[in-house]
Amino acid sequence: MHITSRQLRLFLALADTGSVGGAARAMHISQPTASMQLRAVSDAVGLPLYDVIARRVHLTELGRELARTARGIANEWDAFEQKADQIKGIKRGKLRVAVVSTAKYFVPRLLGSFCAIYPDIDIALEVLNRDGVLQRLRENLDDLCIMSMPPADIALADQVFMANPLVVIAANAHPLCRRRGIELAALRSQRFILREPGSGTRMAVDTFFKQQKFTPQVRLELGSNEAIKEAVAGDLGIAVVSRHALQANAAEQAVTILDVKGFPINSQWHVVHFLGRTLSPVASVFQEHLLAESRLRQQQHG
Repeated sequence: MHITSRQLRLFLALADTGSVGGAARAMHISQPTASMQLRAVSDAVGLPLYDVIARRVHLTELGRELARTARGIANEWDAFEQKADQIKGIKRGKLRVAVVSTAKYFVPRLLGSFCAIYPDIDIALEVLNRDGVLQRLRENLDDLCIMSMPPADIALADQVFMANPLVVIAANAHPLCRRRGIELAALRSQRFILREPGSGTRMAVDTFFKQQKFTPQVRLELGSNEAIKEAVAGDLGIAVVSRHALQANAAEQAVTILDVKGFPINSQWHVVHFLGRTLSPVASVFQEHLLAESRLRQQQHG
C-alpha cells in the first residue's frame, strides 16, 4: 500500500471539511486534483473510504479509522518539525486551541501576548459551546482545550490556571442593587435567566444551588452570555454569569453585580488535553505561558 504524506493530509482535510471542495481549498489545490488524489488513496486501500450523499462526504468505518491514523501521523510529524526547529533556536509551528464561549473574553489577549513573543507561530482558535469543545476533545483534534468544567469520563491531563468567579447580576435600576449582604433566600421571588443546561457555568450554578437547597425560578435559558446580559439589562430577570463575561466594567453594560452571600461561586479555568497526546513544543510553551500570565495577574491583584 503506497500513500504519500500529502495524500494523507488531503484525506484528513476531507474528514475535517466534509467535502472534496473544502479539502481542495484547505490544501490549496484544484478540486479535480483533489478528487483524483482521493481516488488514488481509496484505490491504494482497496476498499471504499467515503460516500458522497447530497454533496456531503460521509466517511465509512474504515475511512474514519484512516482519518484517525492520518491525524496521529500528522500530529507526530508536526511535533518532530517543531522539535527540530527548537534545536535550531527557531520557534515556529502551529497551535490548535479550542475554548468554551465564555473563555473568549480573555483567551485572545493571552494568545496576543504569546504571539508577541513568538510571532512566527500560527494559531487556530475554535470558540464553541461546551459540547462542541468536548466533541473536539474526544476526537483529539486540538493541542489544548480551555474550559471551566472538564469531563470526568475522558482521560485528561488537566491543569488549573485561573479563577473563574461566577456572580449574580441585575439591571442597574433593580431594587436589589441598593442592598448589601443579600441572603440567597431573598432571591426566591426573583426570575432567573441562566445558561443552557450542559454549559460549564450552568453546571457550577446548579451544583451550588443544590448544595444550598435553593431552587431558582427559571424564566429563560440562553446559550450566550451576550443574550443573557441583554435580557438582564431589559429587566427580564437576574442571572449568574462569569465575571469574565462582564469584562472591565459591568455598569457600562447596564447591569450591576449584586452583593449576594455565597457569591462569587469559586469556579476555575482548566487547560486540558487528551491524556494520550504528546504535547508539541509550541503547545508546551503556550501552556507555560498561560500559567505564567495567571501567576502575574494574581500578583497584580494581590
